[in-house]
Amino acid sequence: MAGDVVLRVEHLGTTFRTEAGPLSAVQDVSFSLRRGETLALVGESGSGKSVTSLAIMRLTPPAPRALLSGSVRFRGRDGEVRDLVSASEGAMEEIRGNEISMIFQEPMTSLNPVLPVGLQIAETIMHHRDRPRRRALEEAERLIELVGIPEPRRRLCAYPHHLSGGMRQRVMIAMALACDPSVLIADEPTTALDVTVQAQILELLKELQARTGTAILFITHNLGVVAEIADRVMVMYAGRIVEQGGVVPVLKRPLMPYTRRLLRSVPRLDSDEAMSLESIPGNVPDPLRLPPGCAFHPRCVHAKEALCDGTVPEIEEAAPDHLLRCHRWRDIGELQA
Repeated sequence: MAGDVVLRVEHLGTTFRTEAGPLSAVQDVSFSLRRGETLALVGESGSGKSVTSLAIMRLTPPAPRALLSGSVRFRGRDGEVRDLVSASEGAMEEIRGNEISMIFQEPMTSLNPVLPVGLQIAETIMHHRDRPRRRALEEAERLIELVGIPEPRRRLCAYPHHLSGGMRQRVMIAMALACDPSVLIADEPTTALDVTVQAQILELLKELQARTGTAILFITHNLGVVAEIADRVMVMYAGRIVEQGGVVPVLKRPLMPYTRRLLRSVPRLDSDEAMSLESIPGNVPDPLRLPPGCAFHPRCVHAKEALCDGTVPEIEEAAPDHLLRCHRWRDIGELQA
């Protein structure tokens, strides 16, 4: 791996064993994440975003209930590159919460309701850094202050239900940063928050990243958030990455029909012309019964029979750092030029 790459995912797949048959939640996902970079993973609910993050962290059920394929290569603090898919559970316990941390969507269900938040942060430090309890609590207080929670000493003793939603999410960020991770995975960390608090959390993440150089994989369905925080973006549909690249080319000049429709379904404040919002007809397909060929073809106005429903499109490079899966992207571009 190149020196600045801390995480490289290649052909990652996740298949769950169910009573109805094998369920392919993630298929052939590949990307790299560099130090100090924020990479957004965006898509509708049910597209496979959260399962991707759980697969990277090896938090999916063990085999044979869930089967992982491909590789997730991670460069640790010691410079050694490990494949997390084949790593032992003992090795993963040392990596999780230490070198790779995760912020979950709903802190109220992630935090222990019967322990003070300060002690929950301190336990992470004691476990991974072998600190005595008093020292760990001092570091927890520093982290609470770092993430912008007022009166940090008093908040050490607060329980999760004593805090607002925004403060609970800040506690989750403090816990995730407790051991100075190389990679931070944030799974919809602002979804349950109002717009003002959401903006504060995004600004906090950017400030902390500027200080620490942590690489962030930011999972969201909100394209406005992507434009605000990300350097690069991946668009996921039915378990596959269908378009990826820099934020500006992907959001300003999307080539894959799904990305285009996704953007047209979002209200814009920077347009002088009145623009009616467009919905995407249909639903994300059932992963137990994925359509043949391109999974988006039943919902795509540009789909061509015997082509789009025939084979899964391969990843193509439309421009430097702009990749996509679409049989007809060149034809569509000419039609809309």
